[in-house]
Amino acid sequence: MRRFSVALALLVALCGRLHGAQVGEVVASFPTPGPCPTGLVWDGKHLWLADRKTDTIYKMTTEGKVVATIPSPGYWPMGLAFDGTHLWNVDLGEKKLYKIDPKDGSILAALDAPGPSPSGLVWDGSSLWLSDNKDDKVSRISTQDGTAIISFPAPGGEPQGLAFDGRYLWLADRSQDELYMMTPEHGYVLWVVKSPGHFPTGLAWDGTHVWCADFESDKVFRIDVEGKEPLVRTNERHAIVEYTHQVRNYGPGKIKTADVYIALPRSRDSQQLEGQAELVPKPVGTVTDRWGQACAHFRHENLPPARTETVTMKVKARIWEVFYYVRPERVGSLAEIPAEIKERYLADGSKYCLGDPLIQQAAREAVGDEKNPYWIARKIYHWLMGKMYYELAGGWNVAPEVLRRGNGSCSEYSFVYIALCRASGLPARYVGSVVVRGDDASMDDVFHRWVEVYLPGYGWIPVDPSGGDQESPRAQALYFGHLANRFLITTEGGGDSEYLGWTYNSAETWTAEAKCKVVVENFADWNPIR
Repeated sequence: MRRFSVALALLVALCGRLHGAQVGEVVASFPTPGPCPTGLVWDGKHLWLADRKTDTIYKMTTEGKVVATIPSPGYWPMGLAFDGTHLWNVDLGEKKLYKIDPKDGSILAALDAPGPSPSGLVWDGSSLWLSDNKDDKVSRISTQDGTAIISFPAPGGEPQGLAFDGRYLWLADRSQDELYMMTPEHGYVLWVVKSPGHFPTGLAWDGTHVWCADFESDKVFRIDVEGKEPLVRTNERHAIVEYTHQVRNYGPGKIKTADVYIALPRSRDSQQLEGQAELVPKPVGTVTDRWGQACAHFRHENLPPARTETVTMKVKARIWEVFYYVRPERVGSLAEIPAEIKERYLADGSKYCLGDPLIQQAAREAVGDEKNPYWIARKIYHWLMGKMYYELAGGWNVAPEVLRRGNGSCSEYSFVYIALCRASGLPARYVGSVVVRGDDASMDDVFHRWVEVYLPGYGWIPVDPSGGDQESPRAQALYFGHLANRFLITTEGGGDSEYLGWTYNSAETWTAEAKCKVVVENFADWNPIR
């Protein structure tokens, strides 16, 4: 029995190493040597931590042992950087950037900071980067005179520490309690990672992990940002969702037939269904369309005036907020996408009009000569933000007309985005859902649709072009590779469905006598399970 227990323990340990920690998981921590930690940097062997209350910069091992100290050059030390030889420290009180000898703390140079409230600092191998939490900017600055070379908006409201992992910038934000992985070229936020504490300050990169100093907990955390599993689920919602479809006859004629199709949701990354959907009344059968979407089929006949036929679907589900942590450089090529996915999700549709000159021109303009599937999707995403604005005006026009008009609903944004992806060789489809509207117990009669793109090596990744059409880089990031826990996804497809057409959640066809007014109503009720 003891041999079995030892073997089991070894197997569990091995599985843990194979699967690794999730992105954002804390793998080590230690207390800070001072009460008010600010800047943090890695010099290749040791961590250096600034403290604004003790006016000291501490040299530490990765276990938190202090091996040396130097005085801070000013009285309000903030961000730290290491250029391979020297330390750099930005001082908030003096609004200066100091170049320091790490041996004794001697000041070797002093530059004026370009903004009013400098906070984070990092060296990218050739230049310094500085964050400012009053200007809400991140800037690449000259080491000659401190002037900003390029700047872009900070993702959140109070940017703090900066780190550089050799390819991307990392930024901490204390108001959102988040860490952002950003492109230094444009300031695009690729990842949003929850901070391990409620007041993140300094950040550092040691070659494999991000380190974060936290003012509230007075700790330094070592954080896994590799993560063997790119999907992270959090913030579970447990609910019963009841979807209602009604066909109402206002007469004076009779409705001869009414065929109703209710999309049947399935378990997927963001949701786990508990049991089968409860359908009332009993459907005449189940049908599956060309996209593999299953639908319950109901049939009503000979509905007289003033008659209403109601169909309900009740689903119990656990729904999560999900993050897909995709590294663009690890995405496979377009050539690696399976042939069956290309055949199905690169095809034209009556709403896409892929051969239209406007769609072809827009795809070339948005994508250029980009070949990486992730960046094709991302470039189209940002290009569309500059060409459209959201307006729920009714009707679902074809993609070229929506693009000419310059505005659209969530469905119309989706049609345009899918058309541009497919015209660029990237498979794309849509999903439709019912949505929590405010309170946990709520009613939805508006619904929501967005896109999924296929990234080889990762699979289907959510992209919401209408939701992400916002000014904030953080908000833009939360609609690319991320879903809130507000959605029960009922439908996935590509349009022109035999049963749902271009709708989602449900659809109907009917025949009637002359002068018969038919009204269809759909809504969903959310009931939380405590």
